Amino acid sequence: MLGNSLINQTIQNKWAELEPPRAEILTGCLFLFPSLAGVLIFFLLPFLGGFYYAVVDNPVDGRFVGLMNFIHLLGNQAFQKAAANSALFTFICVPLNMGISLFLALLIKRAGKASRAFQRFFIFPLVIPVASVAFFWQIVFEPNGILNNLISSYDLTPIDWMKTGWSMVVIIIVYLWKYAGYNVVLFLSALSNIPAEYYESAEIDGANSLQQFFHITLVYLTPAIFFVFIISIINSLKVFRETYLIAGKYPHDSIYMLQHYMNNMFISLDYQKLTSVSYLTAAFVTILVFVFFTYQKKITSSFS
Repeated sequence: MLGNSLINQTIQNKWAELEPPRAEILTGCLFLFPSLAGVLIFFLLPFLGGFYYAVVDNPVDGRFVGLMNFIHLLGNQAFQKAAANSALFTFICVPLNMGISLFLALLIKRAGKASRAFQRFFIFPLVIPVASVAFFWQIVFEPNGILNNLISSYDLTPIDWMKTGWSMVVIIIVYLWKYAGYNVVLFLSALSNIPAEYYESAEIDGANSLQQFFHITLVYLTPAIFFVFIISIINSLKVFRETYLIAGKYPHDSIYMLQHYMNNMFISLDYQKLTSVSYLTAAFVTILVFVFFTYQKKITSSFS
């Protein structure tokens, strides 16, 4: 009995050493409270409260209709067009963004001491106000803009960039210009955590640069690649601001995105469609993140 009590006392003492004092826990909670309260009041509660509009037929004294709003939404041609354009935009932009960002990060890593200056340069587009970004690209791509003047100087026919199928290309360029730098910084941070000894050992074993890239760099970049992939998808769904400011309320059909559809539903006070498309988008992103993080854990565990 005496031995058991000594063991229990020892365990309690060790646990007390590991457990932070209650005063520290209380202080931490007090510092977290403003942020948690802001998230709860301005994000979580409105998000949950909006579900009411998605399951009734009228925002005022509406009748419960279950999933009928979602079914009608899926059959709506404008929604189908917006969803298809958003999916195409994401399918093109995300791989391009990741490939360009990784390539630039590898080049900058070789720059040595100058890499910090390059990092500041690539992060610069993120701190520029959206209105300034839109104004700059309007000057470049408007009918009498810089690019068309350059084309005209070579006796070629100017292109109405924002009123033709080229508008998708313009938005892709804007997206890459704005978000590629952020991904470059993320990749550079991950590259700096790969021990140089691994590359030295690989060189001694006769591995060339391509073999080192696939068997060392990509393996240790796997968590960063998955994170950048998710962030790139989320950012591709936030391109509405630039598109709206460059192309206006009624853009070309090829760049009519989900955000345009939601904005139109908000203006027309169609809360049923607005909340339904919001919840569908949120559900899609949540499922996508869950699947890819689960897949990442399996890949990471296979390397360890």
